[in-house]
Amino acid sequence: MKENNFSNPQIISLTMLRVLIGWHFLYEGLIKLFTPGWTSFGYLTNSVGPVSPILKMLTTNQTVLSIVDYVNMWGLVLIGLSLFIGLFSRYFRIFGIVLIFLYYIAYPPFAGFSINSPTEGSYWIVNKNLIEMAALFVLYFFPTSHITGLDLFVKKLISKENG
Repeated sequence: MKENNFSNPQIISLTMLRVLIGWHFLYEGLIKLFTPGWTSFGYLTNSVGPVSPILKMLTTNQTVLSIVDYVNMWGLVLIGLSLFIGLFSRYFRIFGIVLIFLYYIAYPPFAGFSINSPTEGSYWIVNKNLIEMAALFVLYFFPTSHITGLDLFVKKLISKENG
C-alpha cells in the first residue's frame, strides 16, 4: 500500500480528506440539481466581494444565469464524484480550488464587507471556504487517488498499454 513514501496512516488520512471533501462537493451539487427551480440568482445578487458587480451582472440575462447555474451544479457534482471515487481527481482538485475561490471572493470575510445573509459565525479572513481550498491544495501536492482511488486502475491500464 505504500507509494510515494507515504506511511499507511498518511495514506488513510489523505484518502479520508479527499473522500470527505468529495462528499461535500457531491452533496452540494446534487441538492442543487434535484431542488426544483434552484438558481444562484440570490447568491449572486447579494454578493459583497470585490467581484460582486460582475456576479450581479451575470443575473441580468436569463440565458447567462442558466449557464452559470448549470456549470455550478454540474461542476460541484463532477468535482465531488471525482474526489469521492478518486478518478481524474488531480484535475478536478484544481477545478475545486477555482470554484471555492469564486465562492470565497463573492462573500469575503474581510473587514468592511457586510454579509447580507446569515452565516454560521463571524469570520475574519479565514472561513470554511478558505479551509476547504487549503485542504484541496494539500491533496493536490499529496495525491492518493492513484493509490486508493480508481486512478489506480487507470494507471495500471496505461502501464499495460505502454509495456
